[in-house]
Amino acid sequence: MKKIEAIIKPFKLEEVKEALSEIGIVGMTVTEVKGFGRQKGHTEIYRGSEYTVDFLPKVKLELVLTDDLVEKAIDAIVKAAKTGKIGDGKVFVLPVDQAIRIRTEEMGEKAI
Repeated sequence: MKKIEAIIKPFKLEEVKEALSEIGIVGMTVTEVKGFGRQKGHTEIYRGSEYTVDFLPKVKLELVLTDDLVEKAIDAIVKAAKTGKIGDGKVFVLPVDQAIRIRTEEMGEKAI
């Protein structure tokens, strides 16, 4: 099992969700987050004063999948989230040692 964490632009969430749904992935956790990478934020003008916005709004997706779905999910996320511009985001893949469904106490891949 693997955990996929993807940081994407907020307006791409619906497209990514639909792309994942098309390959049979229905469960995920979505969190609104803020951050920056190479783009290092940007400057804005408010009431005549210029200020720097360091942390940009992003969306973090978290999915725990069986090993056979990981590559398909990564491809779907990257294709759906990509705009070709700086700040498109990142995808991280981490190992998952164990999963337990609390309601039924199922363990391992049965729990996801």
